[in-house]
Amino acid sequence: MPSLTVLDAYTCNPGDLSWSALDAIASCTYHDRSAASDIIERAKDCEFVLTNKTVLNAATLHALPNLKYIGVLATGYNVVDIVTANELGIVVSNVPGYSTPSVAQTVFALLLELTHRVGHHAQTVREGRWAKSVDFSYWDGTLLELSGRTLGIYGYGTIGEAVAKIALAMEMRVIAYRRNWKEQPLAGVECATSESIFSESDVLTLHCPLTESTKNLINTASIAMMKPSAFLINTARGPLVHEAELTSALNDGRLAGAGLDVLSSEPPSADNPLQTAKNCFITPHIAWASKEARTRLMAMATENVKAFIAGKPQNVVG
Repeated sequence: MPSLTVLDAYTCNPGDLSWSALDAIASCTYHDRSAASDIIERAKDCEFVLTNKTVLNAATLHALPNLKYIGVLATGYNVVDIVTANELGIVVSNVPGYSTPSVAQTVFALLLELTHRVGHHAQTVREGRWAKSVDFSYWDGTLLELSGRTLGIYGYGTIGEAVAKIALAMEMRVIAYRRNWKEQPLAGVECATSESIFSESDVLTLHCPLTESTKNLINTASIAMMKPSAFLINTARGPLVHEAELTSALNDGRLAGAGLDVLSSEPPSADNPLQTAKNCFITPHIAWASKEARTRLMAMATENVKAFIAGKPQNVVG
């Protein structure tokens, strides 16, 4: 059996799932987490390494002469120096598409908190406010219906389409932008320009990759094109947002609210300004982490390893 080590197994499987399928095809060692200083010692004798967020840079790859295969326990693979891996003949695979339903669900979990404040109102009931109320009902702020509002999807791929299906079911108007349209979007989804996606959206949700052109996509200039009543949702990549400029817009009332599952640095520094911004709900990068999504992730990662062993590598990147 080939030797395999998982450098950061905990986030994928904190104990509620089983690695037995992987154990059946390789001699596996699991580490909850690995510091940079741990990697070489833990992987030096391994042919296969699986990583989620543990970085495998050029220097590390050069120090692992036995390494033949890297499996990324995620869709994004920027934690691996792909150029160096290619030069060294190391195959790198990722796991695309495993989290699509979970991420789409999270988009609306964040959006519904912004529009109906379920968590906030439930907390006020827990604190005894309803029991003390002189009226049968109360609410803090304006509660909003999504029906009839325009949802803008910036980056229309698999997740964007899943979000569109939910929005259409909720009777929203759906517009979408992508740089190159290879085919027409789902029936009911309108193609938008890069300008109209900002100006027309009552809700703008980000689903594009992080590139040099999309870094800080949400900034003072792009926010100025948006309605002050609009909401921003980001479940994609933290650096798509210029955090200081979004904070200013929220605090100044130039944007109505934001729901964020990702930040530019994770975990965030204690002084990240978005943590105290007005009407900003932040979750700790959990959109991908439903039990069902993690089950698919582990199964697909195992299938990637099997395919490599069989001489037919799949989901190869780079």
